[in-house]
Amino acid sequence: MHYKDSIRDLTGTIGENENWSGISAEAAARMRLQNRFQTGLDIARYTAGIMRRDMAAYDADPSKYTQSLGCWHGFIGQQKMIAIKKHFGTTERRYLYLSGWMVAALRSEFGPLPDQSMHEKTSVPALIEELYTFLRQADARELGMLFRDLDTARAAGDRIREEQLIQAIDGYQTHVVPVIADIDAGFGNAEATYLLARKMIEAGACALQIENQVSDEKQCGHQDGKVTVPHEEFVAKIRACRYAFLELGIDDGIIVARTDSLGAGLTKQIAFSREAGDIGDLYNSFLDCEEVADPTRLDGEIVISRGGKLMRPKRLRSNLFQFRPGTGADRCVLDCIHALKNGADLLWIETEKPHIEQIAGMVDRIREAVPGAKLVYNNSPSFNWTLNFRQQIFDLWQAEGRDVSTYDRARLMSVDYDGTDLGIEADERIRTFQRDAAARAGIFHHLITLPTYHTAALSTDNLARDYFGDQGMLGYVAKVQRQEIRQGIACVKHQNMAGSDLGDDHKEYFAGEAALKAGGQHNTMNQFAA
Repeated sequence: MHYKDSIRDLTGTIGENENWSGISAEAAARMRLQNRFQTGLDIARYTAGIMRRDMAAYDADPSKYTQSLGCWHGFIGQQKMIAIKKHFGTTERRYLYLSGWMVAALRSEFGPLPDQSMHEKTSVPALIEELYTFLRQADARELGMLFRDLDTARAAGDRIREEQLIQAIDGYQTHVVPVIADIDAGFGNAEATYLLARKMIEAGACALQIENQVSDEKQCGHQDGKVTVPHEEFVAKIRACRYAFLELGIDDGIIVARTDSLGAGLTKQIAFSREAGDIGDLYNSFLDCEEVADPTRLDGEIVISRGGKLMRPKRLRSNLFQFRPGTGADRCVLDCIHALKNGADLLWIETEKPHIEQIAGMVDRIREAVPGAKLVYNNSPSFNWTLNFRQQIFDLWQAEGRDVSTYDRARLMSVDYDGTDLGIEADERIRTFQRDAAARAGIFHHLITLPTYHTAALSTDNLARDYFGDQGMLGYVAKVQRQEIRQGIACVKHQNMAGSDLGDDHKEYFAGEAALKAGGQHNTMNQFAA
């Protein structure tokens, strides 16, 4: 509803209640606009529509890929979206990612934990709700500033400016964007997955990312010791997520099926198979087996039939079964095809390095079975991007017969190579990686899982070095506050960012001239008005 229409609507409502003295229709209309989303389901429904439209746009034009950065706090997510609107004027094709790794490392009551699903499962939906609380407040804050400007224009009798501001209010773009939320391996069986998925959707998540690792053996995708589950178990969890979406009326909710098979050499169980060639048999075909020489000596052993022969899968003391080395890519392809044919919307292939042709090789095979398959890709800080890309360029140049004798492949991370032709070419490949991978490897969404974990550490290290060293207070003023002012960082007015001006507006609505407001002439935030 447009601003003026909302005021007219509320004028009628208030007029029907003769005892509502002192209630302003325009103030109520402003509060309605500042609270556009009433529930998490409103948010999930709205943002699912955004993602579906973006997926269709990418199918038509792969240059229209999407991006996000990982979050561990609502304020962090809010600042990302405020920065995006400030620098680019729109939040189009920019999302937020909720990283299970960062939840474990930064939000668990047990203290910092590795990415092994040991943190409280309720902390994930709690973070989703927190993210959207901060994003909604960012809306309320910006709209409140527009309302104040509107009042100033009216007081000055500037009708042209007044109409311009009303148009800006009517065309206001929210900070509320899709959150792709990490549900890990479901934190238990399919029922546990469903219960957690429902909580996450109710908090506002329109997209759930679930992986094919064993829930109680879960590892970070970039560490060793990963154990996968048979396809039917994974599909049951995908269905659990879909049922949660459907039950809550989010019919177009998005499921991201992640496979860790490229780096997982183990499985916890042998898949059930009814006949040769079914999905269980295909999963088992990758097991590392040895032929049984003497069928009479099988006490306590597990055997399977393969090609008319009795085979013994290699089992570790941990009771886990090994896959044959070198089968990771083939297993990824099978995982992805089966997930897409059983309810998943997007894929996530966890890789050990950012290599476009490696990803594209698997995607090409997946698309032979499921045309239009699309990926979410982790542009992970677990990769040494500088070293990886410099080595890729070194290997490419060497294969082309170019002279690489001045470069030492083992120490290409060295600052000595920063200004070299190889270093410059590698940086250019890093710069265009997302664009190139979107076009070549079917990557619809690029994310960085842990960006603010690293930026917070880096900036805090720099501040501590300067402030506690010779720079003293200048270490903060020169490196932080002065830069906030000159770069127009909204948080330099931290009282405003925390909601002080919003509170003043409400005090005036509620108490009129009797309101005791914080934003008077003695408020030190006025020092930042220039």
